[in-house]
Amino acid sequence: MRGLGYGCAAIILCASGVAVAADVQPICPDRPGKGTGTCTVPAGQVQVETDLIDWTRDESGGARSDLTIIGGSLLKYGISDTVDVELGVTPLELSRVRGPGRSERVSGFGDTLVRSKVRLTADDVPVQVALDPFVKIPTAKHGLGDGKVEGGLTVPVGVALGKGPLSLAFAPELDWHADSDGSGHHAAMIQLVDLGVSASSRLSLTAELWGQWDWDPAGTVKQYSADGALAYLLNNDLELDAGANFGLNRNTPDLELYTGVSKRF
Repeated sequence: MRGLGYGCAAIILCASGVAVAADVQPICPDRPGKGTGTCTVPAGQVQVETDLIDWTRDESGGARSDLTIIGGSLLKYGISDTVDVELGVTPLELSRVRGPGRSERVSGFGDTLVRSKVRLTADDVPVQVALDPFVKIPTAKHGLGDGKVEGGLTVPVGVALGKGPLSLAFAPELDWHADSDGSGHHAAMIQLVDLGVSASSRLSLTAELWGQWDWDPAGTVKQYSADGALAYLLNNDLELDAGANFGLNRNTPDLELYTGVSKRF
């Protein structure tokens, strides 16, 4: 997402001064956090959600690995007020592994995601539901991706807790992952619960618990994390965010820190 991501970021900054009508709803991106929201982009509009930088560290078996993503972007276009199409690109990934007698460094373009979100419920109902199918196209350089087509389906659910500032979000996901030995595919599942707080009309905070179960024939891998994030709305079409994810078991990266920006045109 790098080269394209830098271009997207430049466009975002240049367009941030565009005035918006008072009756336009604020931007509703999927970031920050690991979940997917129920919102779709309004018909005829474009939305760009970009990782300015995303850094992950993991230490295990005497080795330390660092993965840095710069400019990872999700580009969205509204087909109707309840359906959008989305393209996820990763212009630059930097992977580095260091350990006793070992030093490896790989960088390049990442995998590409093609997805579409369909909101199934009306704007004014307290429980929102959407469908978000996706396909991963293996565009990543060797050493950054597995070179296999994969896919999945997420079913985002959002629940307003009364008329106060609190909300709950769930994002159950079923994935079709490539086997680690490259011989076939297997099922994987993600479960997530997210508590959101509207601290003000511009500032929102989220706390999240995330889990993934990957049933590879070579052995099931379970990952868990506790995550936190904040987002600040600069205007109806521009939002900044930052977050941190903390691994809760040895299979999960120890720490992930990120910051990003979302812009609607």
